[in-house]
Amino acid sequence: MTYQAKRTKGTAGQPLFLTFHGTGGAEDQFHGFAEQLKPGAHVASPRGDVSEHGALRYFKRTGEGVYDMADLAERTKAMAQFIAVERMSVNAGHVIGLGYSNGANILAAVALKKPDLVDELILLHPLIPWTPAPQPGLQGRRILITAGQRDPICPASMTQDFADYLKEQGADVTLHWHPGGHEIAQSEIEAITNFLQG
Repeated sequence: MTYQAKRTKGTAGQPLFLTFHGTGGAEDQFHGFAEQLKPGAHVASPRGDVSEHGALRYFKRTGEGVYDMADLAERTKAMAQFIAVERMSVNAGHVIGLGYSNGANILAAVALKKPDLVDELILLHPLIPWTPAPQPGLQGRRILITAGQRDPICPASMTQDFADYLKEQGADVTLHWHPGGHEIAQSEIEAITNFLQG
């Protein structure tokens, strides 16, 4: 499984910044944003290769919030391989991942299986509707989760449960809420900027 991706070659010694679009987005969705956030970074943005009625995603689902777990497992493995190759190709000592919605979910799924691949995670409106197994490799990982308190797609209670799970694994978790729904609010952009400066 190979991913079509947009890439910007950065400066030697700079981090690799990976971006993952939401359902219906494409590789352009956050690519330029990553370039602005980390000038000089290597940026790679894979395109989801699952079509849901024409909307691109990273894995299949059978309904809203109901994942095809076998497909997710297979595509998590493929994405981990993609990240490992990207990391090696630019000799990155540090890797940042940013994903929104479905993109946050594939990024989180990779971190749960291969926590050593991405050093800092920015998860915008993730939905992890299962209880992950313990993952000691998340110890010390910096993770930002942003979410809407009235998000109809990602219930606040499930976001909180996932943040609590990550904290239990020893991750350094920042949780940012805005009062709205599934849209990305301006306060989230500020939270991302602050997180990357921290």
